[in-house]
Amino acid sequence: MDWAGWAVFGLVATAALTAAMIAAQLAGLTRLDLPLVLGTLVTEDPDRARVVGFFVHLVAGQGFALGYAAAFAVLDRATWWVGALFGGLHVAIALTVLLPLLPGVHPRMASPRAGPSSTAVLEPPGLFALNYGVQTPAVAVVVHVIYGVVLGLLLRAP
Repeated sequence: MDWAGWAVFGLVATAALTAAMIAAQLAGLTRLDLPLVLGTLVTEDPDRARVVGFFVHLVAGQGFALGYAAAFAVLDRATWWVGALFGGLHVAIALTVLLPLLPGVHPRMASPRAGPSSTAVLEPPGLFALNYGVQTPAVAVVVHVIYGVVLGLLLRAP
């Protein structure tokens, strides 16, 4: 496994995922803005939040890339299709566990039970992030599979 390359390849894969997510958002396929969601964990200002959130997303992408690299090493196989499978597993956990739990820890996100007195500025994503649009789950699956494919192609076993 190319342990020295995981950092560079993690950045490449995260950049590909982020670019595809932003393109989908600009095309009107989803309202999910991961840099905004992540950045508003630390700041209220939406412009600053997007910048901070972009870097938080890059760091998280590096962490996930390390996990993918470790899994490829355990399997002694790094291929595009194994990466795609990992991307599918990754997005399944994100859409069914991580995003639905986010309102419980996010200081600026409403909970699904928030009433009219809520001052939260972000709506909760809900299961499969459907609150951000009916195409959001499909977009999330595609971009995470791209992430896995990129890592599978670039993180070759020796």
